[in-house]
Amino acid sequence: MKVSIIIPNYNGEELLKKNIPKILDAAENYKEGDTEIIIVDDASTDKSIDYIRNKILNIKNTDKKLKIEFRLLQNKTNLGFSSAVNQGVREAKGEIVVLLNTDVTPEKEFLTPLLKHFKDGRVFAVGCVDKSVEDERIILRGRGLGRWEKGFLVHRRGEVDKTNTLWVGGGSGAFRKSIWDKLSGFNEFYNPFYWEDIDLSYRALKSGYQILFEPKSMVIHEHQKGAIKKRYNPFQIKTIAYRNQFIFVWINATDLDLQFLHLFWLPYHFLKAFLKFDVPFFLGFLKALILLPKIIQSSFKVQKVFVKSDREVLRELAK
Repeated sequence: MKVSIIIPNYNGEELLKKNIPKILDAAENYKEGDTEIIIVDDASTDKSIDYIRNKILNIKNTDKKLKIEFRLLQNKTNLGFSSAVNQGVREAKGEIVVLLNTDVTPEKEFLTPLLKHFKDGRVFAVGCVDKSVEDERIILRGRGLGRWEKGFLVHRRGEVDKTNTLWVGGGSGAFRKSIWDKLSGFNEFYNPFYWEDIDLSYRALKSGYQILFEPKSMVIHEHQKGAIKKRYNPFQIKTIAYRNQFIFVWINATDLDLQFLHLFWLPYHFLKAFLKFDVPFFLGFLKALILLPKIIQSSFKVQKVFVKSDREVLRELAK
């Protein structure tokens, strides 16, 4: 089974220097098929490109023992996370694509337990344990749970000792390319970041595919060093997160009662945001509202392949 490892990069020179050797170790340790590594540079302004061209791409020429192909895709303008990943997946030759952010360090053995699940053709994606480094604390993430509450999908991390999950993270997860293509990959409305992986996983579940979590596969994720917090301030990050939360509901909620509850609870959320002077909430709503005609058009397209209701998906997850 050929595997394509896709690494979206924006100004990640130092992270690439640290993590590419670990990714190579993991690729070499995978014995079930060939591996390719595709780096999608999203118009970096640091020296990432020089490092990739002079160091990484030359590995295939200097070490003939490696059965690994390296490729670089370079964007002239910054397109955002979803677009960069979609670009890499389109170019991928592997049956399975593994997404790794530049701030993610995989364990050497993480690929084999992750990929064994794809022997079942119904499986679309498999997530791994995300050993998250946050404010000098270690938090085990990777498995997601969620429920509809006051008109929105509220998500949270789940315990990492079970195999069911609501979504597979876009920074460290494996996806079957053929199904990815059928679902049209990440929805680029979510650019520059957040909610694109929850959206794709949720659409896959509603389309009848399986999403799994593998506790024996682990990566270390240094969130504080990633591109998002380097480039965006907390106000911008919060605004984008709110915008994408609205977009998710407007695209994916098909149960009529959930659609009604979303509208019913909006005045409550507006009042709450007003009392807390939560400006990003209002900005996020307005930014989503501007996209509403396109969002409605997108929802008609994605909902054509849905075979399950919203409540069916979350009810099965709760088993």
